[in-house]
Amino acid sequence: MRRPLIAVSATLAAALVLAGCSTGGGTSAESSDDATIAIGSLYEPQNLSNTQGGGQGVTEAFNGNVYEGLYKLTDDGQVEPLLAEGEEVSDDGLTYTITLREGVTFHSGKALTSADVKASVEAVTADDSQSARKSSFATIADIATPDDQTVVFTLSQRSISFLYNLSYVWIVNAEAGDLTQDEDGTGPYTLDEWRQGSTLTLTRWDEYWGEPAKNAEVVFTYFTDATAENNALLTGEIDLITSVQSPDSLTQFEGNADYVVSEGTSTTKELLAFNDRVAPFDNALVRKAVYSAIDTQKLLTSIWGDYGTLIGSMVPPTDPWYVDLTQVNPYDPDLSTQLLTEAGYADGFTFTLDTPSYDPHPAVAEFLQSQLAAVGITVEINTISADEWYSKVFKERDFTATLQEHVNDRDVVWYGNPDFYWGYDNAEVQQWVSEAEQAQTTDEQTELLKKVNEQIAEDAASVWLYLYPQIVVAGSDLSGYPVNGLNSQFFAYDIVKS
Repeated sequence: MRRPLIAVSATLAAALVLAGCSTGGGTSAESSDDATIAIGSLYEPQNLSNTQGGGQGVTEAFNGNVYEGLYKLTDDGQVEPLLAEGEEVSDDGLTYTITLREGVTFHSGKALTSADVKASVEAVTADDSQSARKSSFATIADIATPDDQTVVFTLSQRSISFLYNLSYVWIVNAEAGDLTQDEDGTGPYTLDEWRQGSTLTLTRWDEYWGEPAKNAEVVFTYFTDATAENNALLTGEIDLITSVQSPDSLTQFEGNADYVVSEGTSTTKELLAFNDRVAPFDNALVRKAVYSAIDTQKLLTSIWGDYGTLIGSMVPPTDPWYVDLTQVNPYDPDLSTQLLTEAGYADGFTFTLDTPSYDPHPAVAEFLQSQLAAVGITVEINTISADEWYSKVFKERDFTATLQEHVNDRDVVWYGNPDFYWGYDNAEVQQWVSEAEQAQTTDEQTELLKKVNEQIAEDAASVWLYLYPQIVVAGSDLSGYPVNGLNSQFFAYDIVKS
């Protein structure tokens, strides 16, 4: 039940970073610094690198816990300095001079230097990088390291999101070896052991430069079945579930004094993504017809009950450029039939839907199959693994339509990239995305990205089925855990057990 980090993987990727955790529920009491916190998750890493396809699981376990960035994205979405002491930006916005925090060392004992920062950014932008944020750094013209504590980024054009984008870059020891199976970060935990298919254990690092973790050890326990994960919480095998995957399971925790159920803010969108390069989905009328044949409210209720939110475009309500566009492509089977006729498909058509094998995608696929059959569209479901999805859909673009969840915030900009896996190609949108990134003020950026948001909805570039809820369930003896599902990160260092 592993899934790649989109957004990608912008899978999101990867984010993301750190402290500022919202405090979750739990009773307030004196806690033990020697506690082990057992965390249940459905997202085991595919490997331990965020530039080599480690996926959502490695972000959840390592981001902010094992690795840190120059900047961090807090649990409430704010960008703050972390390994950066501060920065100076030139008047033309093309030069960022960043001073590193002193006294920081990697887990191997090597001191952090500007050379490590340069190497870490270059790893993200390398030809073989699988980082979702790779294209975000295309504006970097040069990285200079005038001394060990200073990094100078020279950009080819303004990038109002540059510091935000840097929060996605883990700073890694430039001299480290294979980081797909090991780590060398600067965070408050070190990797103790990864038992693939079972657990990943992090141990508090006593030489950490900042405030030490409030617990001695964190054990991520991985499940391939949500029911087994819930049972593990009920029996005390784990202390917390990072993201509940079915509302049906909540009845055993709600109203029970032994547990606290917290609903936070999610940025995870469930998409029916078309390959806009190929027929019939190169035709906006067809895409709009598919959209209007789907009762997204019924789908959301069937999957999540009273939880979750409908969205009409790629932008969640937490992004500054959110607009309520849920009525641009309304559920209307008669309209769907009319649009299909206008597009030349009065008798319908058949297409293959590549569907990841983990929940909730199989159930979503069957729902779509039933709904689209009512307007004459036949859906042939092709179930594939997360690894197959990454290779077949994301890399090779060998698909007609697919289901996928995109976890990151501010990822509407991917629709300005015609080379992205879904192939949406609108020159105006590309211009607006480019102008927004070069904007001199956040107000200017916001207005331009609102136009992007509205245009992709009008074009039905994808079908945005719903925004996931973010539900954390924990034992009532726990506190200090994050509750927001921002970019898959899960900061563990403030969690205490009474």
